[in-house]
Amino acid sequence: MRAMTVVPGVPGTAGVSSRPEPAVTDGDVLVEGLSVGICGTDTEIVNGRHGAAPPGREELILGHESHGRVLEAPDGSGFAAGDVVAGIVRRPDDCPCCRAGQWDFCRTGRYVERGIQHADGYGSQYWRVPEEFLVKLDPGLGETGVLMEPTTIVTKAWEQVQYIRRRACHVGEVALITGAGPIGLLAAMISVRLGYDTHVYDRSDAGPKPELVRALGATFHVADAVTDIGIRPDAVVEATGAGTVVADLMKVVAPNAVLCLTGLGSGTHRIPMEMDRVNSWFVMGNQVVVGSVNANRGHYEQAADHLAGADRGWLQALLTRKVPLTSWTDALDRGPGDIKVVVDLQA
Repeated sequence: MRAMTVVPGVPGTAGVSSRPEPAVTDGDVLVEGLSVGICGTDTEIVNGRHGAAPPGREELILGHESHGRVLEAPDGSGFAAGDVVAGIVRRPDDCPCCRAGQWDFCRTGRYVERGIQHADGYGSQYWRVPEEFLVKLDPGLGETGVLMEPTTIVTKAWEQVQYIRRRACHVGEVALITGAGPIGLLAAMISVRLGYDTHVYDRSDAGPKPELVRALGATFHVADAVTDIGIRPDAVVEATGAGTVVADLMKVVAPNAVLCLTGLGSGTHRIPMEMDRVNSWFVMGNQVVVGSVNANRGHYEQAADHLAGADRGWLQALLTRKVPLTSWTDALDRGPGDIKVVVDLQA
């Protein structure tokens, strides 16, 4: 079979390789890979800045945003041939949180992640997975089912925000999403579903993003800085990873606000901050900053419900470009109007 591969840590090695079909020992459910989404993590791995191959191997099969169709499943598994599915990315280690099913809160960092570190991903024509790491999708989603994994990330983020907000009486339901990429737009979709007066900030209004935000019933803002848009949000999902944006958000959030960070920055920017003043703001305002990464099975199941209830045309508009497996590295070159680029694993 053909697969998207790279030698982690070695730039210039990304390409298409011929690989044996997956062994039964990889999992009891055999899946035909339909597509995978490409994100910044894939680019980091291809550029040699992240990722690790499975033990004893040099190459890693990429692809963690999965979308497939079951070919074979054992009786009693809950799956049958023809089911449309997504595979879960992270595999737990033996820490207390992992044992409790909260591997997204792993305390040791010794987990593996398919398509990222120490385990092959879903970027191949066929893959296997244990039934407990597989989730059904609404077949009516069609090719937009590939949005499952990024939807799990914002599902968890909103779970954290809602959980923390319950700690206090609060008035005001203004939500701000910073960054209008796939994560930001999906966060806005869930925000609207949760009943928030939803605002989305981005530094550029090029391409389809403003209209996609307005189609949700949300408000799009473009400005050089988030401090310029005049919003005092009660809840924030930060999806840019830009330190300057995070620093500015700390100045504008409302009393009792929750600021959830989901993006990763380059680590190269130095930002002068008066930390005594920031400390005072957050103490006196009862404000919270929380980080959120990855997702567990519960988040995958909730994300499947969010996608099933979303407007199909709106989801389809997020998929701005599709490339065949034979030239999948073209997906790494983002165009000005790209939101989510997808690799067709059967082409």
